[in-house]
Amino acid sequence: MKILVTDDSNGWLEYHLNALKNILPPDTEIDTAKSAKEGLDKITLNIDSPYEVIFTDMQMESDFLPLYAGEWFIKQIQTFPEYENTRIIIISAAPNIKHIAEKYNVEYLPKPMCQLRENYKKLFENV
Repeated sequence: MKILVTDDSNGWLEYHLNALKNILPPDTEIDTAKSAKEGLDKITLNIDSPYEVIFTDMQMESDFLPLYAGEWFIKQIQTFPEYENTRIIIISAAPNIKHIAEKYNVEYLPKPMCQLRENYKKLFENV
């Protein structure tokens, strides 16, 4: 499995990596990006071997206002036919996360730390 995690916070990136490594098979490839722009670079560089799962924060760089950077990133991902079967999962503390997820037909996990580890397990129950 090939995963991309996009978040502008080093602490959150580290948290996501540790959580995923603890529940996924050891051969899972996990890449990271620290901005929506870097995430877009990573998905285009991996176009021949697309990510199967992409996690993204909503509130990163402010270049895309009035959209959140993560929302802009999701729109970009969805323009690539190579990524039409990719699971996109928003992980954010943004108050309108559910609405954004429904708008783009993607999954979401709220960011309170006490819930994340259990939510990760639910996402990958069948892996």
